[in-house]
Amino acid sequence: MNDRTLLAGRDPLVFAGSPLDRGDLLRRDEGALADLLTGDDGWWLGLVDGDPVLQQSGGLFWFRRSEIAGLADLQTGLFLGHYKGSPCFAAVINKPDSLPLDGEITPARQAAMALSHDEAAIYAQAKALFAWHARNGFCAACGQPTQVKSGGARRACEACESEHFPRVDPVVIMLALDGDRCLLGRQESWPEGVWSALAGFVEPAETLEEACARELEEEAGVKADIAAIRYVMGQPWPFPSSLMIGLVAPVLDASLTIDTHELEQARWFSRDEVREMLATRHPEAVMPPSIAIARRLAELWADELI
Repeated sequence: MNDRTLLAGRDPLVFAGSPLDRGDLLRRDEGALADLLTGDDGWWLGLVDGDPVLQQSGGLFWFRRSEIAGLADLQTGLFLGHYKGSPCFAAVINKPDSLPLDGEITPARQAAMALSHDEAAIYAQAKALFAWHARNGFCAACGQPTQVKSGGARRACEACESEHFPRVDPVVIMLALDGDRCLLGRQESWPEGVWSALAGFVEPAETLEEACARELEEEAGVKADIAAIRYVMGQPWPFPSSLMIGLVAPVLDASLTIDTHELEQARWFSRDEVREMLATRHPEAVMPPSIAIARRLAELWADELI
């Protein structure tokens, strides 16, 4: 079943489906970008330690340049793209005590639940980009300071002429299947009763299928049928800059040997149990909130679509 069929009638995943025209051709013209960044056209969103400023009504607080200029260093502002014909920018607010009275700093995950899909995707781009820039102020090749270029789409080292581009970290998140059962696990740090799909970072020289099979065996001791692993959908995850790659993975051996360094518990749940979890009727277990791709995978499996 293809992605179009799976998504029919369902909301896009949170952080996915960005409406922005990211302006690749425009980014090649540093002069035109400088004019945009210093001009009065367009709108700015503000972040405080990675969290967005929202309106009291719940949407992003969009500033005009003159409004945000006294709150942030706009020299480090980023060009995100064009939205509904207007240029959009983001800046790190360093004077949060001076925010407008109707602007509220909102924790990232809480904000994601309140924003429209368009605004959640725009915010995710800004959050992930600022996190990348914060970690890449110096050249990985020669150690000298790097400069922001292309409106934030790259950094350049004047000392050795190296260029550095934003990266995302691929993460496989998989629903392991044993007939009419799926495997879920939980970590000790999670809220009581929350269970989720297993996940892990893709390592160098590894395919998605290999990463999926390796993580399942390392964390839970189950052996996946690597030839039967299937891609379902992906989700940008700006914590700080991952790409969640949703898979289903039928297993050859469902015996569990749990790595307690990675997981507090793991167990097989029946389809009916997962339906109860999604409806918050299970006596001891719940799924993650709707912003998580793990929940979407569980919903699709509960509806017998994957």
